[in-house]
Amino acid sequence: MSFSDHSDSPYGSTRTSPPVGAKRSSGLAIAALVLGIAAVLLFWTVLGGILLGLGALVLGIIGARKARRGDGGRGTMSLVGAVLGGLGLLASVVILAIGASVLNSDEFKNFDDCVQHAKTQSERDACAKDFDRDFDKEPND
Repeated sequence: MSFSDHSDSPYGSTRTSPPVGAKRSSGLAIAALVLGIAAVLLFWTVLGGILLGLGALVLGIIGARKARRGDGGRGTMSLVGAVLGGLGLLASVVILAIGASVLNSDEFKNFDDCVQHAKTQSERDACAKDFDRDFDKEPND
């Protein structure tokens, strides 16, 4: 008996790699899908949508490329995760842009100045009403 035939394991030879023809792991695809779903559900938190969406997009693209090469996983699941991540990322960026435009508007600056100088709750309420009226007003009015 040669040295290569002898195994230290009482159960025979131990394999460290999957047998030929065994199903490959789809860890990247599952991670991309989970992050993509979370990004779509949490896009309104902006930071969650951006971070989770970016993670899903990256993992989904890597998983799809590996699946195309035959190195692993499920390509369709990876692509779905990447698409959902991209949608969550896009929605968060849109919300961030809208929020930045509102905060930089003249109406918001007037509202902030009004609230800073208001001494009573009724004056603050009047500031809120003025802000609503100014914000709802058409730009040409």
